[in-house]
Amino acid sequence: MNDQRNLFVAIAISVSILIGWQYFFPTKPVEPVAQQQGAEQKTAASPATAPTPANASSPAQVPGTPAAAAQTGASRGDALGKSRRIAIQTPAMHGSIALTGARIDDITLVKYRETPAADAREIDLLSPAESPQPYWAEFGWVATDPGVKVPGPDSVWQAQGNGPLTPAAPLVLTWDNGDGLRFVRTYTVDENYMFGIAQRVENYGAKAASLHPYALLARTGTPHTEGMYILHEGPLGVFDGTLKEVKYDDLRKEGSSRHKTSGGWAGITDKYWLTALVPPAKTEITGRFVHQRLGNADRYQVDYLAPARLVEPGKSEEAGFHLFTGAKQVALLDGYAEKLGIDRFDLAIDFGWFYFLTKPFFYLLQMLHTALGNMGLAILALTVVLKLAMFPLANKSYMAMGKMKKLQPRVQELQARYADDKMRLQQEMMALYKAEKVNPVSGCLPILIQIPVFFALYKVLFVTIEMRHAPFYGWISDLSAQDPTNIFTLLGLIPWTPPSFMHLGIWPLIMGVTMWLQQKLNPQPTDPVQAKMMSFLPIVFTFLLANFASGLVIYWAWSNALSILQQWVIMKKAEEK
Repeated sequence: MNDQRNLFVAIAISVSILIGWQYFFPTKPVEPVAQQQGAEQKTAASPATAPTPANASSPAQVPGTPAAAAQTGASRGDALGKSRRIAIQTPAMHGSIALTGARIDDITLVKYRETPAADAREIDLLSPAESPQPYWAEFGWVATDPGVKVPGPDSVWQAQGNGPLTPAAPLVLTWDNGDGLRFVRTYTVDENYMFGIAQRVENYGAKAASLHPYALLARTGTPHTEGMYILHEGPLGVFDGTLKEVKYDDLRKEGSSRHKTSGGWAGITDKYWLTALVPPAKTEITGRFVHQRLGNADRYQVDYLAPARLVEPGKSEEAGFHLFTGAKQVALLDGYAEKLGIDRFDLAIDFGWFYFLTKPFFYLLQMLHTALGNMGLAILALTVVLKLAMFPLANKSYMAMGKMKKLQPRVQELQARYADDKMRLQQEMMALYKAEKVNPVSGCLPILIQIPVFFALYKVLFVTIEMRHAPFYGWISDLSAQDPTNIFTLLGLIPWTPPSFMHLGIWPLIMGVTMWLQQKLNPQPTDPVQAKMMSFLPIVFTFLLANFASGLVIYWAWSNALSILQQWVIMKKAEEK
């Protein structure tokens, strides 16, 4: 029948999407950090290729990895000790800048840890070129004339003072090429994750020099990623208002891509962390995504090259960039976008196709979290808000479903009478629906409406760092992770590790029960085959959602419970009438 077919198709689509996500784009198991670092291979020294100036007589190269990088097996701590450093200290991060090369290559995020445990290791974001996982930011000048000496990765800068670099105290470094050019670089940092890098070239010689300012991010080794289609991890940027995302494997195939832009930003994103270069807003500049094969490792680079500056004798020229190195907090990125004029900076967070729902949901969750003090309670409250917003439509749908359930005996009577005449059966059923003023399609609406809401909330829980390690009550210590309990181990009493498809926690089981109860309130399909298949859906969804974020499962279970209550009240009133 049409009503049954529509309902069945709607649920089949939902199941297909969930199955597709779960099995075609499965989450890869996360290796312990120590194992990742041990498995990472270091590479020998190799220059980082920079964009070639348009008027250069030969390809220009930005100085790359220093010779010390050829030494393999050094730990991150050993690498930090290879150069004198100036400390970086802010409320959100700490690290250092090496005077050899003047790179920002040591950043640790003090507010975030690898696990929810209080004594867990802090997140290391940037590391020196000689470390097991090299990842750094570099700034400088490319000379149009290759004969002009500019500072490189082996250049030793002089610091004005001993630091540290703090939000209240900038850091000034200088380097002289001994041939009439003096380079001055000033670093500033705010209380969160934004650096300012101002570069000045002073010409005290007798010849003019043509120099291009550049900035780059370099990362050696392909990092562990979630491996899911719905989340982008890798190089990305906004060029002239358009978001460009490049996967690591695609960049390995393409080699490089070039983008001209005025303003915008470009960087490398992980699930929760971002490094991004922000050029001056009104300067025409060329950005690139680059891949190089260095020995047994891959190197990924994001860089900018600005137009040449002619530095006349006795004159100076200045250029500047901003650098973001930190957590992708939604409000923080929005604040930087407004304060610094960074175009579409919030797109660093992969809000997905339902952006128009996902971001409002996030801000509403944040408001509720502030009011209630717990993100799990905020999810429950958001569910109530959504139910109230959709109440009129859901009310109409449930009333129609109640009428459909009352009509089932008459529908079965028609099916028995016209079992051999399908056309006549269809006509009689449509006449019955019309006479009773029942719209059979309206019963599908609650399910269809819930699909985009489900996906939008899934994205909020999956991609926003504010949900990371957010606890609920009881055994849920991280709403962005799956329910850690498993009934197949009797909640941990049986010491064995079942296969992943047998992971079934308490909250997914609660969700399955609520789905089964809700199904019992709905009119059952008159086709016995469809009825049997529908009866298995709560079981299918229970196992499918068992590996999803526990916050999403809690939302679904609570939403079902509210729907059951609403539907029961409506049907009770209908029976009384």
